Amino acid sequence: MAFLKKHRRQGPAARSRGFSTGVVVIAALGGISLLSSCAPLQHTVPTAAVPEPRSEQLPERIDFSGRVTRTVDGDTFWVSSRNVSIRVWGLDAPETNQPGGSTATAALTRLISGQTLQCRQRDIDRYGRIVGQCFLPDGRDIAAAMIASGAATEYCRYSDNYYRTC
Repeated sequence: MAFLKKHRRQGPAARSRGFSTGVVVIAALGGISLLSSCAPLQHTVPTAAVPEPRSEQLPERIDFSGRVTRTVDGDTFWVSSRNVSIRVWGLDAPETNQPGGSTATAALTRLISGQTLQCRQRDIDRYGRIVGQCFLPDGRDIAAAMIASGAATEYCRYSDNYYRTC
């Protein structure tokens, strides 16, 4: 009643604005109620629309190749053709002294030890290491293989969701 008394003291224009707003609010609430009572829609994505994984695609260019001579940790290694270590682009593995670090190092060692890799240089990091996206002789991307194994994760800060796990 206080609402009606307030509007009675005001002119007709004020009463009609209040009425319009009330109608809009009631209509909106009714629409929300109606939508919430409906069964949820099934969201399906056609198979053709799902992007193919990038893990098996070689980059446009290969900057260097070399045989792996040493694994430092779960995301760093040395190759015979370079005088600096290679930091795997897009990969984040725990340090050797952190939980999971020895597992990540062992996984990378098993994956690349003695292999001749083809790499694309993506950057040079603050420690002077080459940041490279490297591929095994069969074309598999090292970072994708490490991520799939669960020993490491995608380094989302730098990879821009390249491996689609961010």
